[in-house]
Amino acid sequence: MAAKKRSGKGSETAWMAQGERYAQRLLGDEELRARLLGAYASARSAYGRLTNGKGPTHALFEDPKLQRELIDAATALRDASAALMGAPEATRTTPRRRRRRRGRALLLMTVGGVLALALSSGLRNKVLDMMFGAEETFDYNATSAAATPAPAPVAG
Repeated sequence: MAAKKRSGKGSETAWMAQGERYAQRLLGDEELRARLLGAYASARSAYGRLTNGKGPTHALFEDPKLQRELIDAATALRDASAALMGAPEATRTTPRRRRRRRGRALLLMTVGGVLALALSSGLRNKVLDMMFGAEETFDYNATSAAATPAPAPVAG
């Protein structure tokens, strides 16, 4: 039995048709080209900040301008790809602010609680009493009498 070999022409023509559709959309849509140029500019600027002489790890974690430029480039690329695929305008940018609000509120409450514990000794004592039980106070009373000095020998 001879195995039937696929020529793949069907998939090649589909790829070509899709590529032509994307090329036509790119040529005809001014807003799409502007988004792609904005993404390119943001990425180029971010790359410039990344290679400014500091280590890339330091630049990625310590440079807020670089982080902002990377976010802008990623957002512009996401919007451009959604526009290129033909997604409606409403679904191109999905806001994720609700999740950030909860995280910010939780962070704010945590920082506030730590500061309150650090700055208020009464609150700190109350929390320690709740965790480990009330502190017992001890009054020390000596039960043995103080040793009396031995009488000095009389010289005579």
